[in-house]
Amino acid sequence: MLITAVAIRLESAGPVLERRTRIGAGGRQFDMLSFRTNAQTPGQIRPMWQQTRLGHFLQSTRIDALPQLINVLQGEMSLFETSLFD
Repeated sequence: MLITAVAIRLESAGPVLERRTRIGAGGRQFDMLSFRTNAQTPGQIRPMWQQTRLGHFLQSTRIDALPQLINVLQGEMSLFETSLFD
């Protein structure tokens, strides 16, 4: 994960991780983590987000979801969708 974070930082400016608010078990909100795969286009009145070359690779190999293991270890997410086993 460290190599991926360094590669993202070298390819484009901005944070390495994205945080997205999700609803967990019991209706609790938490911030889901993922590696950033987009870069903001400078000079636009309204920012346009474009996927970086590295971002395309990260999404196609699902490496962008590795930081979600932190959410799993904190007990905010599970590795399996529980509704499949109800």
